[in-house]
Amino acid sequence: MKKSGFRLSQINQQRWQKFKHNRKSYWSLWLFGFLFSICLFAEIVANDKPVLIQFNDEFYFPLMIEYSETDFGGEFDLAADYRDPYMAEIIEADGWMIWPIIPYSYSTINYDLPTPAPSAPTAENWLGTDDKGRDVLALVIYGFRLSVLFGFAVTIISAVIGVTLGAVQGFYGGWVDLGLQRFMEVWGGLPQLFMLIILVNFITPNVAWLVLITTLFGWMGFVGVVRAEFLRSRNFEYVIAAKAMGMSDSRLMFKHILPNAMVATMATMPFVLSGSVTILTSLDFLGFGLPPGSPSLGELLAQGKSNIQAPWLGLTAFVSLGVILMLLVFIGEGVRDAFDPRSSLKR
Repeated sequence: MKKSGFRLSQINQQRWQKFKHNRKSYWSLWLFGFLFSICLFAEIVANDKPVLIQFNDEFYFPLMIEYSETDFGGEFDLAADYRDPYMAEIIEADGWMIWPIIPYSYSTINYDLPTPAPSAPTAENWLGTDDKGRDVLALVIYGFRLSVLFGFAVTIISAVIGVTLGAVQGFYGGWVDLGLQRFMEVWGGLPQLFMLIILVNFITPNVAWLVLITTLFGWMGFVGVVRAEFLRSRNFEYVIAAKAMGMSDSRLMFKHILPNAMVATMATMPFVLSGSVTILTSLDFLGFGLPPGSPSLGELLAQGKSNIQAPWLGLTAFVSLGVILMLLVFIGEGVRDAFDPRSSLKR
């Protein structure tokens, strides 16, 4: 058992060295991790509420707790609007506020624009505003996080379903394999985007529903590679010996054969992730995705199409999506090469 564990560690080290040897994929992983880390804590980076308030020798945390105006000596028992000059004057008279780098959330409307919305980039709105007066950079940060988390959710759920069905197909073969293959041929022949649009029309779209609907088609990308590995491995001597010793099918499938199939599964996941981000963007662009007011890169693309006189909208959305998809594809190529036993390190 110790020898097997040591060997597995050595294999993983070799895979990591292969991945690092691919400089494009290696630096793409670091850049994607850096950008995603920033966007993961978007509320601290871009928000219309201060990160920390010191008032009358007491500390307040508006990002976690909602305070009213009366808590700071105001007149109304309403949620405090920290961007209101009156409220800012009251707080700064007996304390101070620490604001995020970008003092706007994705839904914050800037009413003090120098020109009608959409407004061009300024020192206050670094990438300008959209046609509703919202800060574009804040939209990109929140939209980046939502798109990537959506892609992660779809990829993980699709992987669980696809790996399970592929394992069942490849292990049992026969009519089980034939029936599932015919079903996949019919299901895969449906126009995916049109089917998603039709299904979305029957419900009130939100992130959970969109993840569920997208997963209806996303799992098929994992079935083929897992099925092929199980078809190849089910006739190995150790599998036949385990059957003869009375080992259950489920234990044999998921403990002994599945680890071999996970190599191809791991190499497929980054590409499914990028495809999920593209699907969400397409639905939002066509107006069938997230509810209005959500931080959406697809909606930003649609605004760029509708406001040709504001090129910063289309360029920002295009560059943001391009960077996300490019980094994910580069990472996927590196993972694929690292798990490929036929590839070797070259000086």
